Amino acid sequence: MGNIRGKHTPIFFLFLLPSMFAFTIIIIIPLIMGVYYSFTDWNAVPGTPINWVGLDNYIAMFSDVTFLHSFIVTIVFSAISIVLINFLAFMFALLVTAKLKLANLYRAGFFLPNLIGGIVLGYIWFFIFNNAIPALGSAAGSDFFSQSFLGNRYTSLFAMIIVTTWQMAGYIMMIYVAAIQSVPVSLLEAAQIDGAKYYQRLKHILMPLIAPAFTITLFLTLVNTFRMFDVNFALTAGGPSGIFMGQALRTTELLALNIFNTAHTFNDQAQGQARAIIFFILLLIISLVQVYFNKRKEIEA
Repeated sequence: MGNIRGKHTPIFFLFLLPSMFAFTIIIIIPLIMGVYYSFTDWNAVPGTPINWVGLDNYIAMFSDVTFLHSFIVTIVFSAISIVLINFLAFMFALLVTAKLKLANLYRAGFFLPNLIGGIVLGYIWFFIFNNAIPALGSAAGSDFFSQSFLGNRYTSLFAMIIVTTWQMAGYIMMIYVAAIQSVPVSLLEAAQIDGAKYYQRLKHILMPLIAPAFTITLFLTLVNTFRMFDVNFALTAGGPSGIFMGQALRTTELLALNIFNTAHTFNDQAQGQARAIIFFILLLIISLVQVYFNKRKEIEA
């Protein structure tokens, strides 16, 4: 077997070549160029000389109140969204794997929002929060619901969390469903015969056996919520305005949107590249730490 593998190694690499070429062109080279541009005064204008400025972009970034605020808001948004998405997804998975007549219909209905693009989803919920809910609130005589959720800095962030949870819960649910269906039914039935109640079977048998699924789902929700852009752009565009540390800024501007606005709205490409590099490093570190601790829990379980 070893000789066969060694003999066909060039063929294996030949099959990998198209994917590796695309990965290098689309990911590796832009990443290297981005790191270089973050140390310059690059403005993306053809023919303009590029000057080396060292760490000036990084120093300016960490002294920028809007970046610090976006970082805090992103942490809060991600933390709440991760909890809600995984909780609802797990509850949905338990529901659709139960012996229900319409389980497949429920499964399709829960998964459907994930098929809608983030920009389209944002505009749909923009209409709901700005028109549908206020109209229903006014008809019901509710002062709270008669106002747009997007007009207040706190309710607008909560609105983003609702939309993100509604979109992602169905997708995460499918991972839990696959994990639950891989658990031998005989184990659960044996525990039930021995007198274990439902929550005991869930806590001591089902959840430890699907621990790898929790690692995957937490990783996916962490990465996707931390780099959220499309829903943020379409739903709130970073608004409404507010004051933070004595400076006016967009109160729901997440890090990805902050980078986009820095690079394109304010035409500071080099500064945008520096923020993107720090954003990449932060996301990489947080993801690795999360996976590491989840893997340890899998071993303990």
